[in-house]
Amino acid sequence: MRKSIDHFRAALAQTGVGSSDFDLNPDTVLPAGRVLRPAGVLAPIVETDQGLGLLLTKRSAALKHHPGQISFPGGKQEESDADVIAAALREAHEEIGLPPECVEVLGTLPRHETVTSFDITPVIGLVIKPFDIRPEPGEVDEVFTVPLDHILNPDNYQIQSRRWRGQMRHYFVVPYGPYYIWGATARMLRAWTEIIQK
Repeated sequence: MRKSIDHFRAALAQTGVGSSDFDLNPDTVLPAGRVLRPAGVLAPIVETDQGLGLLLTKRSAALKHHPGQISFPGGKQEESDADVIAAALREAHEEIGLPPECVEVLGTLPRHETVTSFDITPVIGLVIKPFDIRPEPGEVDEVFTVPLDHILNPDNYQIQSRRWRGQMRHYFVVPYGPYYIWGATARMLRAWTEIIQK
């Protein structure tokens, strides 16, 4: 396992190109003067009996924004957060019960701009101590694990499309079992595969 973790750390130390919800939609016209809000999300790597896995969440169907979608634990940076890494760790604690002291931060992926005007920094972290998963009621319906081998294999990604606000929008998906991982989450994971392959 440590060899794989060292490889992740070395790959994350590289300077990469940022991604966005618009990568596959070059005709998108962005509003002038838009202000991006900094945010951090955590990609927690866990050791399982089958090898390394990635914890992801299924958002509550009752949420106003992105109900039922697959996402990383995380959220916008608050004034009390030292940086986006601190924001990602705090949100992971709140959303799934993962204490910050249980996480060894390996590095970050290039920032990702969303259609909702967030500037997201994905933080890759290794869970180094056992903890009790506690989904936050009303926000997280489920916490599940996807094998890292699946996530980091570019052959498992597809490009799909749907109509959104009167236009066809294209996006990455990386399905796993009953879980439809798509949109910003899939795009950030796809960026990770690109860095690992270098």
